[in-house]
Amino acid sequence: MVSRSLQLVGALLLPLLAVVSSFDPFHRDANPMGGGAGQGPFIPHEYVRFADVKRQCKSVLSSAAELTFDANRANGLMPELSFVKGDWKHDGDGDGGGGAPLLPFDGTDVAEDAAAGAARDPLPLASFSLTHVDAARRGRTALNVSGVLGVAISRNGTGPEMGPYVSPEFKVWPGNTELKVLLEGVYTENDDGESVLCMVGDAVLPARGGDAANPWGWAKHSDRDRFQPPITKDGNILLVLRYPKTLTLTTRAVHGELTSTNGKTHAAYFDAVHLLSQLGAYSNYQFGSEELVGTACKPHPYRDDVLAGGGGDRGLYKGTSFCGILDRFTSEDVLAVVPNWRCNTTDDALCRRLGPFETDKAVDATDGGFAGVRIVMQEVRCEPRTDGGEISARVSAVFRAVPPWEHAYTAAKRSGLGGATMSAEGVWRASSGQLCMVACLGVGAKACHSRVCLYLQTTFSATRRSITVGQITSIGGGAAHFPPLTFQRTVHPMELWSRFGVTGGEPLSLAYSYTKTKQAGEFLRRSEPFDFGTVIAKSLLSYPRKSGDAADETTSLSNLAEELTLHVAAVPDPFPRGRFERPFLQLEVLSLGSLVGRASPATFPGTPAAVGQSMASSSSSTTTKLDATAILNVSAELTISGDAYVNVSTLSLEGVYNPVDGRMYLIGCRRIQAPWRAFSAMGGVEEGMDCSIEVRVEYPPTTARWLINPTAKVHIASTRGGGDDPLRFNATALQTLPILYREQRQDILSRRSVEGILRVVTLAAAIAAEFSQLMYIKSHTDVMPYVSVVMLGVQAVGYSVPLITGAEALFARIAASSGDGGATPPPSYEVDKSQLYWTIDCVVKILILAAFLLTLRLVQKVWRSRIRLLTRSPLEPGRVPSDKKVLVYTSGAHLVGFAVVLAAHYVSVLARPVRSEASYMDARGEAHALREWAVTLEEYIGLAQDMFLLPQVIGNVVWRINCRPLKTGYYAGLTAVRLLPHVYDYVRAPAINPYFAEEYEFVNTSLDFYSRSGDVAIPLAAVALAAAVYVQQRWNYKIISKTVKTQQKKLQHLGSRVYERLPSMSSANFEAELVAGVNEGVGHGLRRDASLS
Repeated sequence: MVSRSLQLVGALLLPLLAVVSSFDPFHRDANPMGGGAGQGPFIPHEYVRFADVKRQCKSVLSSAAELTFDANRANGLMPELSFVKGDWKHDGDGDGGGGAPLLPFDGTDVAEDAAAGAARDPLPLASFSLTHVDAARRGRTALNVSGVLGVAISRNGTGPEMGPYVSPEFKVWPGNTELKVLLEGVYTENDDGESVLCMVGDAVLPARGGDAANPWGWAKHSDRDRFQPPITKDGNILLVLRYPKTLTLTTRAVHGELTSTNGKTHAAYFDAVHLLSQLGAYSNYQFGSEELVGTACKPHPYRDDVLAGGGGDRGLYKGTSFCGILDRFTSEDVLAVVPNWRCNTTDDALCRRLGPFETDKAVDATDGGFAGVRIVMQEVRCEPRTDGGEISARVSAVFRAVPPWEHAYTAAKRSGLGGATMSAEGVWRASSGQLCMVACLGVGAKACHSRVCLYLQTTFSATRRSITVGQITSIGGGAAHFPPLTFQRTVHPMELWSRFGVTGGEPLSLAYSYTKTKQAGEFLRRSEPFDFGTVIAKSLLSYPRKSGDAADETTSLSNLAEELTLHVAAVPDPFPRGRFERPFLQLEVLSLGSLVGRASPATFPGTPAAVGQSMASSSSSTTTKLDATAILNVSAELTISGDAYVNVSTLSLEGVYNPVDGRMYLIGCRRIQAPWRAFSAMGGVEEGMDCSIEVRVEYPPTTARWLINPTAKVHIASTRGGGDDPLRFNATALQTLPILYREQRQDILSRRSVEGILRVVTLAAAIAAEFSQLMYIKSHTDVMPYVSVVMLGVQAVGYSVPLITGAEALFARIAASSGDGGATPPPSYEVDKSQLYWTIDCVVKILILAAFLLTLRLVQKVWRSRIRLLTRSPLEPGRVPSDKKVLVYTSGAHLVGFAVVLAAHYVSVLARPVRSEASYMDARGEAHALREWAVTLEEYIGLAQDMFLLPQVIGNVVWRINCRPLKTGYYAGLTAVRLLPHVYDYVRAPAINPYFAEEYEFVNTSLDFYSRSGDVAIPLAAVALAAAVYVQQRWNYKIISKTVKTQQKKLQHLGSRVYERLPSMSSANFEAELVAGVNEGVGHGLRRDASLS
C-alpha cells in the first residue's frame, strides 16, 4: 500500500519537476552570440525597449550602412567597444556647474581648513562595458546590444567596478560618487568610418533639492549613520557612442553623449554629458602617418639635448630586440620628469611649462621643478621590420602626464584623451638608436606640434642611471613653443636580474662607465685609518671578498655583489636616548668591477640572459683572475626611508670597495628637485644632480662573527663648504641591525658552538669549585654550620631552571620528530639538525645536573651539621647558625632592588620608540604575550644569581663569624664563572641571528641589565662581594678583638667548652660530628661566636 502511494506521488510530481527544470527566466541556456560563449546569468538579455530605441535612435538608424561581418566579428565587439576610466564633462564648464548637473559630490573627505593643494580636484571618470551582442537576431543594418555605463566623480581616481552582476544603482560617500546605468540599443556602422552605439537606459538618479544654488545640500557628510540618498527612477536616458573603425594616430578617440530625454522642468532632467575615451588593446593600430613623422624628425637622427649632450657615450641600444625591451620598460611604466634646469630664457611662464601638456594647479605649484610629476606611456604598439637592410621598428604610444597627487597605477589605467595626453607615432632606427615620433596633443591632427625622441641606454654612470630616456620638443615656433621636456626611467639594480631575463631576441650587453673613481680614491686615502690596531685587525679579520672556488670571474663578482647588498632596518649612530624614527636602508649594488647586474642562475644555462651577462663580463672571464684583495670599482643605489632622511632618500653611488677592511668609499649623486630658477644659483651641479656627497659604508667581518657586532655602518656627508649653500646638509650616520652573509647557517652554528664550548668550560670550573668546597668542609667540620643555606639555594635554583626548561624542549623535539612525516618542520630545524650542537647541548645538561647535585650535597651536609649541633646543645639553640634573618635581609634587599630596577625600567621605556606589538616570537615562530614586569623579573633573577654571595656576606655579619666557612677557591672560582658571561658579552656582538630568536647560553643582551653599562657594573658588584667575604673570613675577628674586648672575652669563654671535633661514626666517609664538652681546644684552633642568633 505504501509503495503504491509513493508511486502515485511520484507520478504527480514528475510533470511539475519537468516544468520547473525547464523554467529559465534569465535565459541562462540562450546562445547570445550565435554560438559564442554564454554570458552571466543575471544580465537581462530581453530587449523589451525596442520601440524606445527605434524612436530615440532614428537619426542613427537612418544613416546606418549594411553590416557585413559574421558572428565571430560580433563576438569581438564586446572587448573592442568597452573602455575603462574615460573622461566626461557637462555642457558649459567642466565642473557640472550648469543648470542641472548629473551627480553630486561630497567633499568632506578633506577638511575645510586643509592647506592649499591638499584638496586636489576630483576626477570625472566614465567606464563602459558591452555585456551582450545578439548576433543570432541581427538586422541588415543594426545589431541588438546591451551594456552598462558607469559614471563617477572620484578624488582618488578609482572608477566604478564593471562586472557581469550589475543593476542600476547610485552610491555617494565622502570623496566618491558612482552611478551605473543599464542600457540596451543597437550597434550600427555608417559611411563616415564610424561605428555607432545608440542605447536607451534605466537608472536611479539622485534627486536635486529645491535650492537651485545648492541642489546637493543633502550630500554633505554622506558617511553619517543611516544615510539614504534621495533617488528617482528614470528610464528616459539616451547614450550615443561613436567609435572610429580604423585606429590611427589622429583617429583613436571615442566620443559619446549621455542625455536626458525628459523635459527641462522634469525632476530627473540633467544637462548633457560628453564622454571621451579611446580605442584600446583589442583594436588593430594602422600605421600611416609617415608624412607627419618625416616632417617632425627631419633630419634623422634629430639632434636633441640627449644626443647633443654626449649621446655617443650613452651606449644606446642598437640591437634586434628593441620592441621587447621597450615593452618591458615603458608600457604603463612610470617615467620621471626632469626639471627644466637648462631653461635660460627670461620668460618665467615658459620655463614653468610641462612641455605641451595642459596642467593643473598641483603641477604649476612645482614652479618648473616638477617634483612628483611623472609621465606614463600607454597603448605601446611596436612592429619590428627591416627597411632596405636596416633594422627598424614602427612605434605608436600615448603619453599621459600624471600630477603629483595622482597614483601612477590608476593613471596608467585611464583611457581619456585630453590636454594631459599626447598620441604619438614614429620610427626607431638601429643605426642611430633613436626613436623619433610625432605627437598630437588631445584629439585630432590639428594639435600635432610636438616631437618625442626616446632612447634605450645600455651604458650607465653616476649621473646616468636611466634605462629609458626621452625628450619632448616643439615643432616650429609660435604659441605652441615650449622648452624641451626631458623624462627618464631609472633602472634599479634588482631589475637587471628580474626584467632582463629573456629579451625575446639578441642578448642585451650592459656596461658601466666609472667617472667618480678618482674622487673616491682620494676619499679612501684621507679616510682610511692607519695605526697598529688597524694593522692587527686587518691581519686577523676577513671581510667580504671574491671567492676562489667560483666557476669563473663573473660568478665570483656576482656572489660578492650579493654579499654587499643590504636590505635592513637601521638606527641612528650613536644610538639616541629619546624617541626616534627607525629608517629602512637599502643598498643595491648595480655594478662591481666589470660585472653589471648579476650573473644568471646556473640552473638556466644557455638562455639569452645567461649568455648576455656572460658577454657583459667576457673580458674578466677570459683573462687572469684578479687578486681577491684588490680594490674593486663599484656602483650602487642607496635608498633610506623616513622624513628625517629626505635629503639623502635616494642616492646614486659610485666609488671603490676595499675587501681588506670591508669598506666602501663612494661619491653620491642625488636628483635636485627645485624650481627652475634655483639652478642658476647652484654651483657644482652635474646634469641637474648634486654630486658633492661622500658616503662610507663599513661592513662587518665574515670571521669571528660571534665576537664582533655584525652590523654595517653608513656615513653620509656633504662636501659643500658654504653654510648658506642650499644643497648642503648635515652629516648622517646610521648603523644597521645585524646582517648575515650567504653562509648564515654556518655562522649561526659557529657562534652557538663557541658559546656551547665556553658553557662547558664554565660549568666544569663551577663543578671543580663546588667539589673543592665539599672536600674543604669534610676536613673542616667545625666551619660547616656557617655556610649560608640561602646562598646554596640561590645556586640550586639557578641550576634547576635550565634543567626544567631543557627537559621541556627535549620532549617537544621528541614529539615533533615522532609526529607525521608530512608535518612542517620548525623554522630553526636546520640549526637543530647540527650534530655538534646536539652533542654540546647534551654535555651542558649533564654538567648542569652534576653541579646541581653537588650543590644539593652541600646543602645536605650543612643542614645535617646544624641538626647535630642542635641535638648536642639543646640548652643553647642561639648558638646554632640560622638562615632566617639571612633570608629576611636578603629578600628585603632584593625586593628593594627589584622595585628600584622596575621603576628605572619604566622610566627608560618612556624614552624608547613606541612598540606596536605586545608579543615576541620564539625560535619556532610561535608568538607569545610580552609582559614588561615578567621580563624585568626574569632579568632580576639572573642578577640575583650573579650576586650569590650576598646571603653569605649578610650571614657572616649576623653570625659574627671568626672562621673561614668558604674556601677561597670556591667563592673566587664561582665569582669568576659568573663574571665570564659578562666579559664575553662585553666583547662580542649583542645579537647574531635576526631571523629567529635564540636561546642565549650566557646572557640575553636584549634585556635591560645586560647592557654595556651592566656588563661593567654587575662584575664590579660581584667582585666587591667576593672581597667582602675575603675580609670577613680573614680579618673580621681581629677587628672585633680590637674594638670590643669585653665581647671578645665572652666569646672566647663560651666557645672554649661548647664544641669538640670527633671522628665520624661512619668510617666510610669523612664526616665529623660536633660534640660538646670533649677535647676542648681541638679543631685547628678555631673559635666560635657565642652570641649567634
